[in-house]
Amino acid sequence: MASEPIYKGVFVNQGKVYEVYARHVSQGALFGFIEIEKLVFGARTSVVVDPSEEKIKSEFSGVRRTYLPMHSILRIDEVDEQGASKVRDAEGSNIAQFPIPMYTPQGQGGKGGPTER
Repeated sequence: MASEPIYKGVFVNQGKVYEVYARHVSQGALFGFIEIEKLVFGARTSVVVDPSEEKIKSEFSGVRRTYLPMHSILRIDEVDEQGASKVRDAEGSNIAQFPIPMYTPQGQGGKGGPTER
């Protein structure tokens, strides 16, 4: 039997880029949000402790599922192996959010819905 897939999610939160691993990712029930469920963290098998992963563990301790706004997601990959979760500064890197409005107001012509008559 095939093992359960692992997903790597990369998203921006308060000027930092988060990289987390989870067993389940979906569109979710909240419109405009991505649901990340069953977060997995690396097991402590060595004496060396990664402070970045420890920060994510403490931030998400007790969280069964988290909802992330679609516009904060940078990428979601299905991966073969779990890596170390990380938090890093977004500044000074080549990572940026795609600057588009999620919704266009009605009456702006064409894309937002019917125009006023």
